[in-house]
Amino acid sequence: MRCPFCSHTETQVVETRESDEGDVVRRRRRCLKCDKRVTTYERPEIALPSVVKKDGSRTDFDRAKLRASMLLALRKRPVSMEQVDAALERIEDKLLTSGAREVASSRLGEHVMRELKRIDKVAYVRFASVYRSFEDVDEFRQLIRDI
Repeated sequence: MRCPFCSHTETQVVETRESDEGDVVRRRRRCLKCDKRVTTYERPEIALPSVVKKDGSRTDFDRAKLRASMLLALRKRPVSMEQVDAALERIEDKLLTSGAREVASSRLGEHVMRELKRIDKVAYVRFASVYRSFEDVDEFRQLIRDI
């Protein structure tokens, strides 16, 4: 690690501590040239895949946007925020474990529909009716029969 004071490339770790939650490692380092000390923090970098939209454009995965679309489908439904957060965690876990750098928005939509179907059938139908852009009533009926 480069010293922020003299830019020397060698530092020595003098002390290491984990945070109470265990998600951050705090290190005290000493520069081997100027002898000044500095504190560094290490935390895991979790990279969710980019979302590839239907038009081919790419955007960063946005949990807040995904949550908002789920909450819109769940509006006035008896579903707790804990259930929504757990569903979002499951979706993110699937994306992380896939190891993919990109995910199609259609694939992300399928994950959302699977989770909504699991926690509330009405919200699932609401989301699917918008997501799948039904052209006629027969497609809508078929979705309801499938449930």
